[in-house]
Amino acid sequence: MAATRGMTGLLLASAVALLLAGCAGATPGGVAPAAAPNASPTPTRACPQIDAADLPPDCVPYDPDDAMAQNERYRDRMEMPASSRAAAEEAVEALRPALEQLRAKGEVSPDSVQAALQDAGLDGIQMIGDERGTEFSANGPEGGCIFGVVSDDPLTVEVGGYVMDGGCFTPRGGH
Repeated sequence: MAATRGMTGLLLASAVALLLAGCAGATPGGVAPAAAPNASPTPTRACPQIDAADLPPDCVPYDPDDAMAQNERYRDRMEMPASSRAAAEEAVEALRPALEQLRAKGEVSPDSVQAALQDAGLDGIQMIGDERGTEFSANGPEGGCIFGVVSDDPLTVEVGGYVMDGGCFTPRGGH
């Protein structure tokens, strides 16, 4: 029994020693200390000037117009292969009369537009609208997109690549 107590005490002492050794380099909360900060100066503000020669040393030059244009790129459409474009344009020629008929009847709701797109064999359909008009997009038969607006105004149906954010529907809002 005395041997068991002695062994237990030795194991407990060893465990405490290992635990303390493992914590020697840590800070409270178990987080290792951060590396020493870099002593080199870094720019502290962005300055809306294109010519870097006129900038104070603590500025980073940027072109605000270019930055805004890049921020809006998520809505741009990618290029699409000629074969995909040709197949999508054929699908549009078959779809356009059905959509024109809906417009002429005043049936421009999302439900009627979706039925026409499905009847044309399109999938990946997305829409936004109401009884006054519907904006739609669908996957082209061999890639790319078919998109447009069905309303009392003239019908628009276009072919184009996927938007930069992915899919066929042009995103609303902003980034």
